[in-house]
Amino acid sequence: MLGAPDKRLLIMVIFLVITGFLAIFSATAPKCMREGAPLISFLLKQGIFAGVGFFALVFFTKFDYHKLEKFNTKFLWIVVILLCIVMFTPLGMEINGARRWMNLGFMQLQPSEFAKPLFCMMLASAFKDKVNIFEPKFIVSVFIPLLIVLFLVFKQPNLSMVIILLCTSLALYIAASGPWLVIGIGGGIIGLGVVSMIPKLLHGYQMDRITIWLNPGSDAQGKGYNIIQSLIAFASGGFSGTGYGGSIQKLAYLPECHTDFIFSIIAEEFGFLGCFFIIGLFTALVYSGLRIAKRCPDMYGKLLAIGITFILGFQAFLNMAVASSLFPVTGVTLPFISYGGTSIIVFLSMIGILLNISRQRIKKVKAEANA
Repeated sequence: MLGAPDKRLLIMVIFLVITGFLAIFSATAPKCMREGAPLISFLLKQGIFAGVGFFALVFFTKFDYHKLEKFNTKFLWIVVILLCIVMFTPLGMEINGARRWMNLGFMQLQPSEFAKPLFCMMLASAFKDKVNIFEPKFIVSVFIPLLIVLFLVFKQPNLSMVIILLCTSLALYIAASGPWLVIGIGGGIIGLGVVSMIPKLLHGYQMDRITIWLNPGSDAQGKGYNIIQSLIAFASGGFSGTGYGGSIQKLAYLPECHTDFIFSIIAEEFGFLGCFFIIGLFTALVYSGLRIAKRCPDMYGKLLAIGITFILGFQAFLNMAVASSLFPVTGVTLPFISYGGTSIIVFLSMIGILLNISRQRIKKVKAEANA
């Protein structure tokens, strides 16, 4: 049955975006003052990106998700070309040792963000009828192309994105009832290979992130500085926080406080209550996404909804876990809240697809008894 989109999901997303606006303005105002820029500079840019994102959300809410399959190959080529442009042309920008952004003059584009919906779309199409990862057609049309995307993302380097994409692939494989024997054997082989190759595969700064995470005090003024300052923000916030705008850590103490560590600023200004509110919103969002997947009448829509929901929930968990030092620093943003144009456009587009899936649901009809 075709019905109205899930309004509760849309309301939760709007709440998260508004929270992001408030957090970005608070976190970036001191930076703007130091640089002599208008206080709303970052907020204005994020508002423009969010406007584009909501336009995409409306479009995909009305666009039948079944038709997305026709664009898998074209979308794949677009993502691969954009990643190659970043890696091999002067348009690619290197920031803090990572070449992840494309400089378009009026904005910076991060092509690896488009790999998230790409993986959901291609794997949902591949797994909707049966799961046979050893089939030649799957290997040629899905496995090898996605492996190329993973390689290009890894070479940026962007290990956190690779982890998100691999975990999403595993989640979709399990959701499609893939054989557990393959997971066990494949996981064992990959695990042994990764453990033995970690020193060679990881870049120096990535290994440092792991060792510093275990003991940030060993280099408190250097590589462990971010983690320590983030924990100070959490400690300063206490139960109810210092109040909106009252963060001390955003005054040049905590770098990247408007992107990777924006959750730390929220924790300092709104305390445990603010953190609980954000975690609650993301938990409700994941629940709504899984409920949409359960009610979807076809397997393709189910898997697409699960993939989108998993990426949103997993990335939010990673960001909050890093900010609280539960995990090593990974460099992922908090969906809908952290500053980032490509990120919010992609996430709102994915929510649009999820809302479109929510419109088509199974409805039980009771048969009337014959008189």
